Amino acid sequence: MKPTILVADDEPSILLSLQVLLQKAGFVVRVARDGEEAIFALEESTPSLILLDAMMPKRDGFDVCQTIRANPAYKDLPIIMLTAKSRDVEREKGMALGATDYITKPFSTRDLVSTVRKYLTVEEPA
Repeated sequence: MKPTILVADDEPSILLSLQVLLQKAGFVVRVARDGEEAIFALEESTPSLILLDAMMPKRDGFDVCQTIRANPAYKDLPIIMLTAKSRDVEREKGMALGATDYITKPFSTRDLVSTVRKYLTVEEPA
């Protein structure tokens, strides 16, 4: 069974490009366009990993990350924060709230897929 990735981002172009990139890499992709949609999608069906934009409407990624981590059922769920903010304080905030890793935009597509695979223990194709 293919791993499922929930991508939560309010920027349509980023959402689409991540969806295409991750599907080509062999993952099932579900999308959420804001923090509330991300929580609903998670409750509907637990993904293998979440790519979570830090700055979104309704509930930002930091709030969503903290909410997810408050539920013991999701303690091992990898959460990779995506943000345009590259300041150390933002990274530290995300990690303190329970993010597994942090990727700044713009990002290398190869590095993003490699990071996702690392947390899903999926082998890189030869």
